[in-house]
Amino acid sequence: MKKIITLLVLLTVSLNAEKQKLCPIYVEDEIDTEEFVNYKGVKVYMCCGTCVRAWEKNPDYYAKVSQVMKTVPSLMDIDLSKVKLLKQRFCIARPDRVVHPESPSVNYKGKKIYFFKSSDIRRKWDPNPEEAFKKARESGLLPQFD
Repeated sequence: MKKIITLLVLLTVSLNAEKQKLCPIYVEDEIDTEEFVNYKGVKVYMCCGTCVRAWEKNPDYYAKVSQVMKTVPSLMDIDLSKVKLLKQRFCIARPDRVVHPESPSVNYKGKKIYFFKSSDIRRKWDPNPEEAFKKARESGLLPQFD
């Protein structure tokens, strides 16, 4: 009986992981089935512990982004209609990473620009804000300025 239960648990984990291929935060990275969070009864797989910690800081926001981007199919039926999304979805220094309202940011021309990490501001923004802004706009990463 224990073997059957173990097999059913492994099959369930495997089926959920098969539906979700990519991390909901580092959106170009494949999931690691050992890195996950339980969100409202749903296992959401991540690529690494960094993403698990990021998710835990703002789970509803990341879940809503995952619904919009369809990165986590098992979240599609959860009502997140009260969660408002930023116009900017991705870090301008790391465009494969999702930002959230509490992400580090700078004010530029009266609007916030979000980054995944504070070090991204120092490395990519501070040396030449005008150039960083121009590149991000050209890449379509700053829809709040459209």
